Amino acid sequence: MPLSLIIIALLLVLFFILASSVKLFAWHKLVFDTQLMFFKKYGLNRMAMFIIGLIEMSSAFLLLMGVLTSSTTLGLMGSTGIAFTSIGALFFHFKFDTWKDAIPALVTLSLSSILILFL
Repeated sequence: MPLSLIIIALLLVLFFILASSVKLFAWHKLVFDTQLMFFKKYGLNRMAMFIIGLIEMSSAFLLLMGVLTSSTTLGLMGSTGIAFTSIGALFFHFKFDTWKDAIPALVTLSLSSILILFL
């Protein structure tokens, strides 16, 4: 795997492990409360937030395992999971928020799409 793809993958892994860990374990109160506020605004509850956190964490670990083992299959599975969660985030941000709130999801979708295309 080229170094540029490894760097993209590791950036996504770090971001999604942090983001999902807050959704799963509520370890950072300010970030957790802000995210939960968004979820409630979208008509979703804490359980939906937890399930999305599980999907994000699983995708990040699959991507990490893909990098560590040079497995294209695991890398594609992780990248695809991240892409799907990013698409879901975009849907809700564009429907309920401003375009500025969608910027992180646009970035993660772009980066995961690069991995999907070039792995």
